[in-house]
Amino acid sequence: MTVSPSSPASTILLTSLAMIAFAANSVLCRQALGDGHIDAASFTTLRMCAGAVTLYFILKMRGDALAIKKANWKSAAALFVYMAFFSFAYISLGAGAGALLLFGAVQITMFAAAIKAREHFSALSWAGLFAAIGGLVYLVSPGVSSPDALGATLMVIAGIAWGLYSLQGKGNTNPLQATAQNFLIGIPLVLVTSLLFSSELDFTTSGIYLALASGALASGCGYVIWYAVLPHLTSGRAATVQLTVPAIAALGGAVFLSEPFTMRLIIASIVTLGGVAIVLSQRARST
Repeated sequence: MTVSPSSPASTILLTSLAMIAFAANSVLCRQALGDGHIDAASFTTLRMCAGAVTLYFILKMRGDALAIKKANWKSAAALFVYMAFFSFAYISLGAGAGALLLFGAVQITMFAAAIKAREHFSALSWAGLFAAIGGLVYLVSPGVSSPDALGATLMVIAGIAWGLYSLQGKGNTNPLQATAQNFLIGIPLVLVTSLLFSSELDFTTSGIYLALASGALASGCGYVIWYAVLPHLTSGRAATVQLTVPAIAALGGAVFLSEPFTMRLIIASIVTLGGVAIVLSQRARST
């Protein structure tokens, strides 16, 4: 199975599909957990297993082999933390708020790594970074429409884990193979989690389908599409296009889950995503 853009139009189409797939994870998870179709640990386990199976067969069709001994165990652990905390966060968070918190935490983690590596940040970049942080702080600040504090904390941890996962995977010559390896290694971790939360075991057929769709389609196939189109995008464009994911997730939450667009979420999204966009644009100019 090979997915490769053959023209600018196909690049745009595949990029859009990848962003929709990533945003769909938030919608699918929130629908499954918010409506009580499945418990968080079981959702995580099914998502991880479905993603691993999907990626394994795609690699097999491509003639790629998995070499578990060469896998990055730190990356697999980061992937597990992201998936587990992501699921438990969506017990109480709306799709849009959760996606914004996740994306913001991911970007701030990566910016922090750049600062630690002594990358130069202009005054405008610093302003954008503080705006992004301020937008997230505003989103979770006390108020009638603020998201659940525990859910927000769990999602921020998930975002930090995904940011670390992304940093650890930089420079990987075969990112799809590495992702498949990490999914496979993550299976024992999610199974242990399910055992630890066995007293909360609860699922319906709908919950199982939603978890499998999240793992196989939104995660597995989403990564295949993204890694296929990534070589055709500049690093700046690849980072910037991901700004659309929280917006798509919020729209999906409104359309499919009847979640409201609160003024708090709208303002926080504009400030956070705008701040991130400023930093990304400045970093692109400096490279």
